[in-house]
Amino acid sequence: MRKIKSMKIDLSKLDLTESVIDIMRVSKVVKGGRRFKLKAIVAIGNKNGYVGVGMGKATETVDAIKKATESARRNIRKVYVNDKGTIPYEMLGKCGASKVLLKPASEGTGVIATNTVRVILELAGIRNILTKSLGSNTSTNLSKATFNGLCSIYSPEDIYQMKRGNSSNAVEDINEEN
Repeated sequence: MRKIKSMKIDLSKLDLTESVIDIMRVSKVVKGGRRFKLKAIVAIGNKNGYVGVGMGKATETVDAIKKATESARRNIRKVYVNDKGTIPYEMLGKCGASKVLLKPASEGTGVIATNTVRVILELAGIRNILTKSLGSNTSTNLSKATFNGLCSIYSPEDIYQMKRGNSSNAVEDINEEN
């Protein structure tokens, strides 16, 4: 499928909620020993179709979370969620050795997912979905795989435009209107 150019999103109009997914201690071996830092993963979204994931490293927890939040704000994307609160079709998100299978579910199912995936899906506004984690379960790759899977879902209007053979500009115009 064609690559859709991401549009500029005005963050001032969105009521964003942030959530810390994971904080882990990482180390670097140097001549004098080990240097420790903290790595934070943060998801941010408005629970109505916009979501972003970011990571940040620093020596202090607060600084790592602040960097991760800024990174998530820069990476915020529009995600297609239909009126039933689910995705329109099955999607496989990949990052490194992690894969996340996202399957649409009927109303009343809820979010069936691991904690890392659940946070991102709920901040995107998805209420009914089934997921399966395949491969590695590291929180870093799992969060990136989930975000990649959500970003690669096209709306039915986008698919219609692509099947008609219109240029990718028509698809970009549709995304800018939404």
